Amino acid sequence: MTATGTARAGDPERGTLDKAAGENFPVAPFFLPKDWRTDLIAVYGFARLVDDIGDGDLAPGGADAGLLGVSPEEAEDRLLLLDAFEADLDRVFDGTPGHPLLRRLQATVRRRSLTPEPFLGLIAANRQDQLVTRYETYDDLLAYCELSANPVGRLVLAVTGTSTPERIRLSDAICTALQIVEHLQDVAEDLGRDRIYLPAEDMKRFHVQEADLAAKTAGASVRALVAYEAQRARELLNEGAPLVGSVHGRLKLLLAGFVAGGRAALSAIAAAEHDVLPGPPKPGKLQLLREVGVTLRGEG
Repeated sequence: MTATGTARAGDPERGTLDKAAGENFPVAPFFLPKDWRTDLIAVYGFARLVDDIGDGDLAPGGADAGLLGVSPEEAEDRLLLLDAFEADLDRVFDGTPGHPLLRRLQATVRRRSLTPEPFLGLIAANRQDQLVTRYETYDDLLAYCELSANPVGRLVLAVTGTSTPERIRLSDAICTALQIVEHLQDVAEDLGRDRIYLPAEDMKRFHVQEADLAAKTAGASVRALVAYEAQRARELLNEGAPLVGSVHGRLKLLLAGFVAGGRAALSAIAAAEHDVLPGPPKPGKLQLLREVGVTLRGEG
């Protein structure tokens, strides 16, 4: 294990929060008010940790499992860990949680009067990942994104005190799009976990077999399928983009960053000619900044 890995294993809270730099979108950028940044980082810590549990990506050593009251012998049982994590989430709302990331979250929940539902949705999505590894239709995938992605946007609106039914609708479109983009970037990685988030009906339409996704580079059929799903994600981003114009100030810039992050990632996928199999196509900082400008001007 590297020195960094050792440090992260010894400090699971820091190790989880350090992953924010690798996301497609800004988690809690410097220009936000300090209290917003504090609360958004707390929400991110929860979302990142539950994903790491669901993906089997916890730091080595079992520190997170121990904090959740799970024995070393059972630390590889993801469903058991998710149950223990949900029990610790209950203590966020009524008691004292054991995991430091949930203790951090407790202050945010109280300050912003957050409800359990979005957090429970994220846990449910990761339970589903243990039981469902293929999605037959696009609608099935959208239902998964309702659990796995949309709660995050709803939490951002709640933290910033800007929730309305229309903003939630627009936010859901953006978050679902970002989830689909991430799935497109991570086709090879997900297949390594025996998960495929490309709808089976679309794979059939484009004559793509599961074996085609295991190749080192994508053939024409896989590229056409990825382009098709990327266009769907772009349309969802465009549908949700008016959310940016519905708010003002620094929140406007934050939300523009979310939309721009998705658009820049889609541009990177297109620049790779929709060959996502060698690894996730990632946008450069200049591409991201250009997309932020376009989004703020409402031109995209």
